[in-house]
Amino acid sequence: MNKKEFIHARKKLNKTQKEMAELLGTSIKAVHSYEQGWRKVPGYVERQVFFLVSSRMRGTDKSRECWITKKCPPERKKQCPAWEFRAGKLCWFINGTICGGAVQKDWHQKMKICRSCEVLISLV
Repeated sequence: MNKKEFIHARKKLNKTQKEMAELLGTSIKAVHSYEQGWRKVPGYVERQVFFLVSSRMRGTDKSRECWITKKCPPERKKQCPAWEFRAGKLCWFINGTICGGAVQKDWHQKMKICRSCEVLISLV
């Protein structure tokens, strides 16, 4: 998550920098640093920001479940945690999903795929 995405998400949540720091359990100095680009937004903060934005948008978005959007074959879909937990709009939040045909090693690898996916793009 870059500084522009972070600022956009904060504004979408209608939060001040202080309120955002409280929500994320971090310091206001950290929020300033993310927004100025002095510090990279850590994966755990990025994940929480996307979750908060998706929670705010619940019921207002018109996105479809990821397995429909991505046209996953039944055998792949049945092995995927997003399908197992019926979390097709939160697939980006769940590690171990089978996006791109394979489970990604870590959050950063997963987000490389998610950033170009319509499911996550609909949030930001």
